[in-house]
Amino acid sequence: MHKLSAIGFLLCTLLIANTLAQSIQEPPVFLNAKLLKANKEQIQKGNHTLVTAQKSLLAKADQTLTKETYSVTSKSKTPPSGDKHDYMSVGPYWWPDSTKANGLPYIRKDGQVNPERFSIKDSDYISALCNDVELLAVAYYFSDDEKYARRAAELLRVWFLNSETKMNPNLNYGQAIPGITDGRGIGLIDTRALAKLVNAVQLLKGSKAWPQTDHVALQGWFRQFLAWMQTSPVGKDEEDEHNNHGTYYDVQAVAFALFLGDTALAKQILEQKTTKRIQSQLNEDGSQPHELARTVSWGYSVMNLKGFFILAQLAENVQTDLWRYVTPDGKSIEKAFLWMVPYAEGKKTWEHKQIKALHTDDFSPLETVAISKYKPTDLPALTQYKHSDNSLFVLTNTLF
Repeated sequence: MHKLSAIGFLLCTLLIANTLAQSIQEPPVFLNAKLLKANKEQIQKGNHTLVTAQKSLLAKADQTLTKETYSVTSKSKTPPSGDKHDYMSVGPYWWPDSTKANGLPYIRKDGQVNPERFSIKDSDYISALCNDVELLAVAYYFSDDEKYARRAAELLRVWFLNSETKMNPNLNYGQAIPGITDGRGIGLIDTRALAKLVNAVQLLKGSKAWPQTDHVALQGWFRQFLAWMQTSPVGKDEEDEHNNHGTYYDVQAVAFALFLGDTALAKQILEQKTTKRIQSQLNEDGSQPHELARTVSWGYSVMNLKGFFILAQLAENVQTDLWRYVTPDGKSIEKAFLWMVPYAEGKKTWEHKQIKALHTDDFSPLETVAISKYKPTDLPALTQYKHSDNSLFVLTNTLF
């Protein structure tokens, strides 16, 4: 071979190898980064299950490319502030009082959703936004196709950055109760999906569609929102909740702190707040009394345990082990998981109040994650999660 040709061949080989190496670098997310990298490598090697999941994921992502673009300013109603940039929602379980001519003040019917909740779309929009951004960001990571990053970036700019359409970084008017209050701390449960959004955004780093200036601007928005959570009367009210609301307050606060690079704050919240929630929310046998008191006790028990699992995953980023943390009187996330297993597996009958259908398959992703976190000898025989068409979970094992 001619010397120059040999050099050219070598350079080409090195370039291809370098490109391949770059494509499978561990992403800077704070959930399951190693798993994402490993799955991308396996896709390149032709793993049938993961290739199938990738194709399904990309097909779903393609559907989001032409969906509507969400904005908090699109609502027909105006918050009490007079500013449509302020998020607003109505408490789902509050209904007009039929004994009053004007229905005011509203009365509570736990577990029964008032359709009026859906007349204001902010809650629907922020949930859809977070779902779409996560889907698009994961699709971008597993395909390196810029079209997914471009769409995710567009959604992010409209909701958070563009002056005409962005949401103000507060939740002063979340879950209002007509005739009682314009907003409550409990409204922060509406934004729990923002935690998965800030995790997913990390996958857009390196894309031409998401420059560093936009990333820094988005961090600025979440810095303000986190400060509002920690200092406002509404935010502090939610921080004091002793059920799933308190759990998901921590999920958001820790995720936002990690997104901002404030690992010290994330560690402080986990060690000073979350450990106390394990103490106050769980019984020694692992049952969750605050969730069992609800009319949809199974759904809330699964939801709250999922929140604790997410916090344990987040805690790995600051070398804090919540998976095996045990309170002085013997309470733990592991016990809470094990307490629910027999019901999920159909070996025990759920005898607590449940006014809606009980879906044991909601528990399956927790079993899959638990198998990867606990020693097999510590667990009963579990039914591996039937992935069905949940390609996102197959590829990421995300619980968000």
